[in-house]
Parts: sequence; C-alpha cells; structure tokens
Amino acid sequence: MKIAIGSDHAGFSLKEELAGLLKSMGHDVQDVGAFSEERTDYPDFAKKVAESVAARRVDRGVLVCGSGIGMCMAANRIHGVRAAVLREEIDAKLSREHNDANLACLGGRITGFDKAERLLEVFLSTPFEGGRHAPRIQKLDRP
Repeated sequence: MKIAIGSDHAGFSLKEELAGLLKSMGHDVQDVGAFSEERTDYPDFAKKVAESVAARRVDRGVLVCGSGIGMCMAANRIHGVRAAVLREEIDAKLSREHNDANLACLGGRITGFDKAERLLEVFLSTPFEGGRHAPRIQKLDRP
C-alpha cells in the first residue's frame, strides 16, 4: 500500500516512529515532513498529505499533530478526503467500515507509539463495508 505521512512539530517524533513501522510492514511510505521538531504549521502538512490522498497518488494518509484534531480539520477541507481522528481501535474500525476513511489522524501528545501501532494496523486492514453506507459516502464526495 502507498501511504503518505506528515506531521507538524508536535507530531514529529511519533510520525518518525510510524513511518519506520509502516516501511517495516512493507508499505511504500511518502514522508512529506515535518523533518524536525522546529515549529511548523499543521495545515501545510495536512494539505500535502490530503492532496495526495484525494488525487489517489497514495492509497491512504496518516497525519500527526499534538492532538490529531487540527490535522483532521485541515485535511477534511480537501474534496475527496475522509479523515478521522483515531483514539481507540473502535474509531479505526468504524471509520473504515462505515465511513470509508482514507486518512488517519493521530495525536502525538496523546497517543503513544504502541497504541498508534494498533490503531494503524486496524485502520489499514479494515475494509469498507459498502452497502447501506455507500450512498452516504457518495453524498460526502459530491462537490
């Protein structure tokens, strides 16, 4: 799977760990930054990852900021992106099954690596159910 990953300064450390994890799992990881803990603006990185997801240059996206919320808000402004903040495994599962989420947002100041690993494993392995959920997703994806 091709996965774009990005963070701001607050999510940098967790992003680095997750990029390594995803590569070790055999995924093609495209890191758009940040590349240090120097202060940055999360919308810049959210836009890069979200645009890659929306253009289908990648299969999924992962964004990390302090809470995951700012990245999620910024990513969802891009048409075709369905970003979800993941805190618990049920969030990862249902965001995929019911909402066909294509971008996971995590909080570097909230979620530890072990938990983030489990969340991404569920997010990346759970298929969209389709069925009754498909017409709702079509409504989201209308311009």
